[in-house]
Amino acid sequence: MTHMLRERIDEVEDRDTLPTPAIKAMRKADISLSGIYEISKVLTAPARLEITLANVVNILSSFLQMRHGAIVVLDDDGDPEISATAGMTHPGRSVPQAAIDQIVATATPLVIQDVAKSELFAAFAQQPSATGEFPIAFIGVPVKADYKVLGTLSIDRVRDGATSFRYDEDVRFLTMVANLVGQTIRLHRILSSDRQRLIEETRRLEKSLDDERAGPARHPHVRIDGIVGESPAVKHVLETISIVAKTNSTVLLRGESGTGKELFAQAIHELSPRKNKPFVKLNCAALPESVLESELFGHEKGAFTGAVSQRAGRFELADRGTLLLDEIGEISPAFQAKLLRVLQEGELERVGGTRTLKVDVRLICATNKDLEAAVAKGEFRPDLYYRINVVPVILPPLRERPSDIPRLANAFLSRFNKENRRDLAFAPAALELISRCYFPGNVRELENCVRRTATLARSRTIAPSDFACKSSQCLSSLLWKGADRSHGGSPIDDLAQGRVMPAGSSASVRRVPAPAEGAAPPVKACDPNDPACPAMGSRLTERDRLIDAMERAGWVQAKAARILGLTPRQVGYALRRHGVEVQKF
Repeated sequence: MTHMLRERIDEVEDRDTLPTPAIKAMRKADISLSGIYEISKVLTAPARLEITLANVVNILSSFLQMRHGAIVVLDDDGDPEISATAGMTHPGRSVPQAAIDQIVATATPLVIQDVAKSELFAAFAQQPSATGEFPIAFIGVPVKADYKVLGTLSIDRVRDGATSFRYDEDVRFLTMVANLVGQTIRLHRILSSDRQRLIEETRRLEKSLDDERAGPARHPHVRIDGIVGESPAVKHVLETISIVAKTNSTVLLRGESGTGKELFAQAIHELSPRKNKPFVKLNCAALPESVLESELFGHEKGAFTGAVSQRAGRFELADRGTLLLDEIGEISPAFQAKLLRVLQEGELERVGGTRTLKVDVRLICATNKDLEAAVAKGEFRPDLYYRINVVPVILPPLRERPSDIPRLANAFLSRFNKENRRDLAFAPAALELISRCYFPGNVRELENCVRRTATLARSRTIAPSDFACKSSQCLSSLLWKGADRSHGGSPIDDLAQGRVMPAGSSASVRRVPAPAEGAAPPVKACDPNDPACPAMGSRLTERDRLIDAMERAGWVQAKAARILGLTPRQVGYALRRHGVEVQKF
């Protein structure tokens, strides 16, 4: 078609050797329209983006007087991603980076009538040229889509004087072509992103299906409301309870206070065949023995003062369901014997009654007590211990699963936001800070910490400075090391008087064995004996920090000054003021 167009133009020129300006404009418009048509066909053809852009540059040479042409596509960082050229001996040196940067920065066309006189082409001035003494003109336009510059489209030509050029017409034509190219690049990127997303989704589904076929029992997808965690320790517990839940075996949940024993008991019930039956729970440590017996076994009318009516106990209420006995290690030896009979025979009598009742209850017990030590001391019956310790499940403390702390903190903050109609969020540094905390109260303490911090937060983003441990206000941290109360005051008094809480015993840095070569160091909660721990460092007195820095510096004042960010003279003055004797080796 291009050759046919050239022949028609030659025929018109032969017939009219002196065309009017209007006829020239019409010819120019016809050429531009034909060029846009041919380029649009190339852009809509199914092909790789690199091939499509190379074809566009090659077609330009049929409609413009040009020596070289280039389309440069930039990535998100502004570096050349694709470079399609025509007529270039060395495509990598087609357009100076300085010229590209100016077009992208200004988002406007760039016209240079003689590149030899332009500073943008200074690096190209020394290169040999095949054009002799004739100057070279450069025209470049930005390639845009949605008001964003995606690259550049440029040509250069030799100004030999034989042909006159109108740069405004060339800029207009190249701008139209660049707009079409920009839309094509945008569509290719959208399709590429969608294709990559679909590929990743397909791979994920295939992997999930393969895992399910390979061993559904080994990789249960257990999701229980309230249980948040992706650490190996939590996954192991969830895998265990998903297997145990299918049976009626008695489960003993063991772990420190605040590890979520009640939630895991609820999970066992929800995963069991009894999930549609009652789930009844009772805290054995919260009631005296006389009341506990009535609560568990029920009572008849008139059995004791205040028993004005018959009442069913927790065992009856949990019939064909699940009963959780929390803090079972706190019940008395006398009541342990009564409980043992129910567990062995599945029978009970209400308090003040004579009729024997049969119950079918799946029992889950929970305790944070060392039952083995209690059995050895005679505080817990061995036969009851063996009866309830059928399937023990150890719940990990929070310090052994620090990777779950950010997830738990965000979950507690979301709950707080919902309850209080707030829109708070953690800064990354804040999550990093609490991930290093010891949390002797485990998940319960973490929730309290999040709620306290969210309540007192001064902005929508919770920063490290918002936490109590950064302002010496964390009372629960006294449990970490056992605060020294020799000064006769209480921690509440210290806070009320604005004093810094004591750190307890003298700070010493524990030596942690170095990991094996090439192995990544394990993620651990900070050592409560380490003064670098986030909630401990702020509570050390000035004298303690001074001594710690001197010990770490080998009692060299200059090194200690660098650690503390002071001058050696200031360190020397502080040593004398606090009466610290410098040790010499």
